[in-house]
Order: sequence, then C-alpha cells, then structure tokens
Amino acid sequence: MVIGGMNVGCVASYFGGKNILITGSTGFLGKVLVEKILRVQPGVRKLFLLVRATNDESARHRIQTEVTRREIFQVLREKYGNGFGDFIQEKVCPLAGDVICEDFGLDTAKLKELSKNMDIIVNGAATTNFYERYDVAFDTNVLGAKHMYAFANKCIKLKMLLHISTAYVSGEQEGLILEKPFIMGDTLRAGTHLDVESELNLIKHTKMELNANCATERAERKTMKELGLKRARHFGWPNTYVFTKAMGEMLLGHLEGDLPVVIVRPSIITSILKDPLPGWIEGVRTIDSVILGYTKQALKFFLVDPDAIMDVIPGDMVVNSMMVAMAAHTEEKVQTVYHLTSSVSNPTSYTTLQESGHRYFKDNPPRGENGEPIRLNNMRFFSTVVRLRAYIVIKYKFPLEVLHLVNVLLCGLFSRRYNELNGKYRLAMHLIELYAPYTLFKGRFDDMNLEKLRKAMESNRDGGEYCFDFDLRRIDWDDYFYRVHFPGVLKYLA
Repeated sequence: MVIGGMNVGCVASYFGGKNILITGSTGFLGKVLVEKILRVQPGVRKLFLLVRATNDESARHRIQTEVTRREIFQVLREKYGNGFGDFIQEKVCPLAGDVICEDFGLDTAKLKELSKNMDIIVNGAATTNFYERYDVAFDTNVLGAKHMYAFANKCIKLKMLLHISTAYVSGEQEGLILEKPFIMGDTLRAGTHLDVESELNLIKHTKMELNANCATERAERKTMKELGLKRARHFGWPNTYVFTKAMGEMLLGHLEGDLPVVIVRPSIITSILKDPLPGWIEGVRTIDSVILGYTKQALKFFLVDPDAIMDVIPGDMVVNSMMVAMAAHTEEKVQTVYHLTSSVSNPTSYTTLQESGHRYFKDNPPRGENGEPIRLNNMRFFSTVVRLRAYIVIKYKFPLEVLHLVNVLLCGLFSRRYNELNGKYRLAMHLIELYAPYTLFKGRFDDMNLEKLRKAMESNRDGGEYCFDFDLRRIDWDDYFYRVHFPGVLKYLA
C-alpha cells in the first residue's frame, strides 16, 4: 500500500539526506525523536535544534547537557565509541532562538540560509503546565505555532510540517472523539465564539493595566494565571494548557498557505516500551506522580475512577508513528490529524495500573536506611469530586478550623502553622480541580487515521526496515506496567 505517494516500509530511508528543524528537543519526546532519527538514519543531513539560549555556544551547551548526554543516547554512544562527539557535531546544529519571536529571533542571513535548505519541520515546543500564566502559554502554544507556520511558508523545498498537540484539546467531551481539525472560532461551550486576536489583545490590555497600577511580580503572575483559567473555562476547556494548544491548532488550519501539515495528538505519554532503552522516561506526569507519591507514602488519596479508561501510549510508539506519518504524507498539501491513543484500539483501566503496582511493590518493596523492606500503606481512591471533597473537609478542613479558632484565642500564636496548613489545603483543592478532567475522563479517542497508517506499515514491512512499531493492540498493559514502567519511573524519576 502507498500513502501520500510513498511506500511506508522505507521510513528510515525517507530521512536520509534531509535537513530537519526540531523545536522542543530538550523535552522527553524531543529527545526520543532526535535519538531515533540519528540511530535509524545516520545519513540524515542535519538536525537543527532550536533552543532558548543567548547565543549559539550556549545553545550548544544546552543540547549537550540536556539532550545528547542523557541515558537514552547510550546505544549511539556505544555504537560510535570515541567518535560519538564528532558524529553529533556533524549531524546536530544547535540554534539559539525562541518560537515566541517572529523568525525565532534569528538574524536575516541565518533565516535565509535555513529557509533555502529545510525539508522537514517538527514543532514540539510547548508549555504543558495546566495552570500556566496566560501570556506565557499563549506566547508558546499559540504564537509559537503561528511563527512556525510563517517560517514554513518561507521554506522553498519544505516537504512536511509536523505539529505536536495533545489529545486533550477535546476538553471534557464524552463518547467517541474524532480525529478532526479545529476550525477557527470553534469552542467547546455552546453559545460562545473564540477570537484568537481578541484573546491576544486581552492579554496585552491586562498587562498594561497591571503595569499602570505598579503591580508586583507576584500579583502579575497570579492575575495572569487566573485569567488563563477563566478564559479556558469560559470557552469550555478545563485549563490553560489545552485551551492554548487548541488555539494553536486553529491557527495552523486558518493561516494562508499550501503546506503539508500533520497534527499529532498523543494522550498520556509513558516510558519507552522497547527502543532504545525500555523504561526510560523524563518529566513526571499524572500517573507517575501517583506512583512516586505512593512509594514515598506522601500521597494518601487520589481522585480517580478505577474503572475509567486510562489512555496511555509509550514514548517510543509516539515517535515511531510520527516518523511514519511524516514519510507517508510528505508533500501532501492537506492537513491530517492523528490521535496517538489507546482507548479504542487497546483500552486499559486505572484498576490495571493499581493491581500491577500492588503486585510490583509486593515483589519489590522499597528499602529503608537499614535495608529493611518498607511496608506500604494502601492509597484511598475516590471516584467522584464530591466524595473526595467531603473526605478532605472531614479529615483536614475541620481540624484546620479548630486550629484557626485556637490561634485567634491565643492571639496568633499558631499563625505560621495555620497559614502553612491552610496553604496546603487550598493547593490540594486546586489540584483536584485541575486533574479531575483527566482522572475522571469519559471520552474515547477515535484512531481510524492511525489504524490506516498502521495497516499500511504492516502490509509494506520489509526486512530490516520494520523498526517503527506503533501497534498498540499488542501491548499487554499489566506486563508493561510491571516489567517496564514501574521500574523505569523508580529508576529515572525517583
């Protein structure tokens, strides 16, 4: 089968001789992508890695310390031995710039040189903080996409622009969620219309008011965070991150141009399943924070419906599907959306994670300073926000109010302690609101486009080239969590 005019059984060869611009290379997924390209196609011409830095030398230092020196590159280091550094220097070109700036802040000469030679662009730069400042999230997730598209239009030989989004741009929708692009102005709440330019003007106006009122940095940060959450929820999204990612997608579909664009929407990305380093992971995600909190006995309860589908995908499978999609749709001047998800093809539940974890820590208990195994107490799970709120009120809020009363009677003797505990209580309630849309998520992501890509890959596999597995149906989730993910989280994140 041929997709986009290319046999997808030759994915590795597709990247040979290509110049590729990658943003977000210092993130988990970016590292996996950079390593994969260099390993399967050493004949790639150049990887241009755009990173925030004051100059190219500091950019090079960032790439060395935050990317190529990481454990995931150990297979390449072993392959090239003492020549590893020379190989990286030949193939990797760090660029000091920023997606939030027009032309990334690059000088005219460098921009012109890049635009003449670029074949592929992968835009993975993003701020993923749910409760990010609105201006910061907008700059990176919305304007970053706009600036990337503008640069792509200047690239005279561009064959592919791949944009990394998230499956959760769907908000809190239930039922089957289709792989369809956003149309400019779309919202998730009936009766509302989204104008991206108006949102930018709102941010500018709010910052002007803050400056006019001589607001402190702390006050500005708080105001901008609250504004992002308010605007997101006004239009039907649960947080600033997914709201701004959705606007970024809208811009890609709305801006003038005739480019081959692929948008990938991964769900919860977990540790590498197979290739090149099983279990390797960076960055603590929702389920990983639960695992770590449990092992340290710092997290005594969690909001989750044990029977709810937990949509996860290993990081290497995300990258494999990205690379196949780039090859499949090269020079195809349309926009294609892929859900890189498991909730339809091979769903698992939080119960599976819980049972795997219970078995793993029973067989591999953490050890105390004396070397003795530590018996872990069970974590309490609450399947609704109402039940968890009631538990927290009884367990923590009532004692807190008693402390407040005692503090008043004793003329503020316990003010510091009360303020500390009250801050923790407020933070816990805030985190419940932020994470509830994901731990209680009731949607399922249609992956028909991904399934077509998988079938094409399977029907065209040829000897030695089939190292781009993303067949989620073959994963035994219980085995993966027990053998790969739990050990990986404890090794690389604890």
